Amino acid sequence: MSYAALIRRWSLAIFAWALASLLVIPGSEEGFAGDPPAAHLREHGITIDATKLVPTSWWQVPGITPSIWNSDLDSLDAPKTSELRKLQLRPGKYKFVSFTFDFPFTVTLNGTLEFSKSLDQCVEGRGTQTLVVLCKRTYPYGGQRDAYYEQKPNDG
Repeated sequence: MSYAALIRRWSLAIFAWALASLLVIPGSEEGFAGDPPAAHLREHGITIDATKLVPTSWWQVPGITPSIWNSDLDSLDAPKTSELRKLQLRPGKYKFVSFTFDFPFTVTLNGTLEFSKSLDQCVEGRGTQTLVVLCKRTYPYGGQRDAYYEQKPNDG
């Protein structure tokens, strides 16, 4: 048997073995024998409620929803503050962004929300799966929300 024939035979055998081994490797979303995905890969339904913001505007979670920095407001696909939006998010750090107010938040491994206690005047939902944004701006920090935030949302 020639050297070239031997190399072809071994190359074919190695290729067949590699192809067969790929068929038995589980995907990144599930473990062996169909185990549920690892906690850091599991998506959780997180609701963003910015309906208390007046007047109606747009918001985004960078990398998840369309950008609000589009120059044409008529064709803007970003979520509006007049509607609830449920996002499928994996555990990790994210940011809520509006034109006047942004802040970081975290989705924990068990699918609940965490954010800084300094935001308690303007953000609710710690330990739940619903992030409620109450303020269009984060000041004043006097402990009481000013009358600006008591306005009723319009349906615009």
